[in-house]
Amino acid sequence: MMKVPKRTMNKYCFILLVALAFLFSCKEKQEEPIKSETRPNIILVITDDQGYGDLGSTGNPIIKTPTIDNFSKEAVALTNYHVGTTCAPTRAGLLTGRNCNRNGVWHTIMGASILNRDEITMADVFHQNGYKTAMFGKWHLGDEHPFHPYERGFDETFYHGGGGVGQTPDYWNNDYFGDTYFRNGIPEKTEGYCTDVWFNEALKFIADKKDEPFFCYLSLNAPHGPYNVPEEYYSLYKDETAISETQKRFYGMITNIDDNFSKLLKKLDTLGIAENTIVIFTTDNGTAAGYKVDDKTVKIDGYNAGMRGIKGSEYDGGHRVPFFIKWPDRNIGGGKQLSNLTAHVDMLPTLAALADIDFKPVKTMDGKDISSYLLGTDDIPDRMLVTDTQRVPWPIKGKQSSVMDGNWRLVNGKELYNIEKDPGEEMNLADQNSDRVNKMNAFYENWWTDVIKETKYSVIDIGSGGTDVLTCHDAHTTDYYPPWNQELIREGKPMKPAPFSVNFVKTGTYKFYLGRWPRESELALGDEVLDEIPATPYTDGRINGKAMNFTKAHLKIGEKQVEVNVDNTAKAAILEMEVRQGETELLGYFDMTDGTPSNAFYIDVEFVD
Repeated sequence: MMKVPKRTMNKYCFILLVALAFLFSCKEKQEEPIKSETRPNIILVITDDQGYGDLGSTGNPIIKTPTIDNFSKEAVALTNYHVGTTCAPTRAGLLTGRNCNRNGVWHTIMGASILNRDEITMADVFHQNGYKTAMFGKWHLGDEHPFHPYERGFDETFYHGGGGVGQTPDYWNNDYFGDTYFRNGIPEKTEGYCTDVWFNEALKFIADKKDEPFFCYLSLNAPHGPYNVPEEYYSLYKDETAISETQKRFYGMITNIDDNFSKLLKKLDTLGIAENTIVIFTTDNGTAAGYKVDDKTVKIDGYNAGMRGIKGSEYDGGHRVPFFIKWPDRNIGGGKQLSNLTAHVDMLPTLAALADIDFKPVKTMDGKDISSYLLGTDDIPDRMLVTDTQRVPWPIKGKQSSVMDGNWRLVNGKELYNIEKDPGEEMNLADQNSDRVNKMNAFYENWWTDVIKETKYSVIDIGSGGTDVLTCHDAHTTDYYPPWNQELIREGKPMKPAPFSVNFVKTGTYKFYLGRWPRESELALGDEVLDEIPATPYTDGRINGKAMNFTKAHLKIGEKQVEVNVDNTAKAAILEMEVRQGETELLGYFDMTDGTPSNAFYIDVEFVD
C-alpha cells in the first residue's frame, strides 16, 4: 500500500474541511430568508362585495378566477381573516388599524362614511417614510375637504365619487363605461371599463416608480352593483343554469378582475421588481350577489363556502373574506395557510413592520403587528376582535355584533358557535359554555366603553378655496336613507330636510347654490330629463329624470335663516349669507309647489369676500 506523505495528507484534509464548510454555509444561507437591500414595494388590491366563496380556490365550482387561484397557491393565505360587514367601514379600518366605530365610518352614507380628519392613514405612514403613494378606484371615505384621498397621504389619486360608480357624489351619468373620474379632484374623461381603467392607471404608476419604494392602493368598485360588465365577460356565464342572471354578471365582473390581476403580476415580472414587491389580494365584506337563498322554495343560487350570512351580516359569511399575501424576497408564499384569527385592522402595523418603518400609533389600535406570523418566526397570542353592522345614524351598543376568539363566535351577545366544527353557525353552544359567553361579553363591554368615547361625526370644511360641493348622500338623516345614488336622484321624490355638519374656515359672505341636479349636468331646477337607456342582459339601463318644481329655497346655518323665491328655469337657487368662522349645521331645502319640503340634493358653496 502506497504511503501518503504527512504534509500531503494535511493538505487534503484542509481542502476537505474548506469544502465542507462551504457546503454548510450554502445550506445555512438557503434556509435563511433572503433580505432585500431596499424596502419592499407594496400593492394592496381590494375588491368590493366579493365574498370568501367567490373564487375557484375557495371551492366555487363555476366561477373562473385562474390567476387569483394560482396566486393563492404561491402566496400565504390567511384563512381566518375578517373585515367589516360593509365596504366603507372595512376600508376605514384597513387604512387606520382602528375599528370603524372609532374613526367615523360606521355606515356607507348619512355623513357616517367620512374618515375623521385626525386619523392617521396607511398612506400617511408610508408617505412620511419616503414611499411614493397612490390610490386608484374606490375611496368612499369622504368626498369633501379635507377628506379627499389626495389629502390623506396619497401623492397620486384617480377615483370615482361616493361608494360606487353612479352614486350621488359621483360624476353625473357615470355607468362603468367611458366615465369621468377625478384625478386629485379634477374631473377627467376616460375610455373603457372602470376596472380596466383602475388597473391601467396602477400599471402606469408602478412603471414610473419602479426604482423607488412605492405603496399602491388599488381599491376596486367591482363587483359592487350596479352589475354592469362588458358583454364578453357576461358571455362566459350566459349558458350557466345553476346561477341567476345577476350572478352571471357578478361572476363576469370578478373574472374581469382576475384578467386584470394577471396583467398586474406580469408587469411586475417585466419590470424586474416582483421579488421585492409585497402583493396582497383581498376583499371588503361578504358576498353581495354570489349567494342567494329563496326561503319559499329552499332554492340556493351560488356558493358561500358553507358559511351563514352575506354582506351586512354579523355571521361569518358577512365578514370572513379571502386574504392572500406574497413577498418572494422574504419567503412569504409557497401556498402556506395560516388559520389564526386575523383582521383588516392588522394591516397597517403589519405592513409598516415589514417595510422596517418605526410606526408608533398615537391612538388606540384594534389591530396587531402580525409580521412575525407571516414570516413564520412567531405565532399570534390569544386575542379577541369585534366586528359589527351599524348602518344607523349613530352606533348602537350590541347591534349585529360578532365577538371573535380563535374559532369561537359570540353573535349578538347570545349565540355561541365554533366555526371549526360548525362553519354554518347552526348549533348555538351558549348554554353549554356559559363561562366563555360571559368572558366574551365582558370583553365586548370593555371594548365598547372604550370605542364609544371616540365616536364622532366628521365635519366638512367650507371656504378653504374654490367651490365646496355637498351632496345629500352625506346629509345627517335620522329615520331614512337619503337618495344615495343617481337613479334615486332621477326619481325626483322629495327628501325630508336633513342638515350637514360643517366648519366655516373663515368669517365672511358665502354664496350658496341649491340644486336639484349636479352642476356638471347643466340642467335647470325644473327640468325633466329624457335620456332613458334600456337595460341589456349584461348592463342595467337608465331611467328618465322626473321633473320637480319649487316655489321657495331656504338656507339655515346655526340660528340664521334666509329664503328666496325660486326660478325653476335657473340652474340653482342662489342665496347669500354672512357666516362666522366655526363649526355649525347647514340646512338647505326647497318648498315644492304643493308645500312639501325637500332637501336640496346638491349644494355648491363659494366664499365671496
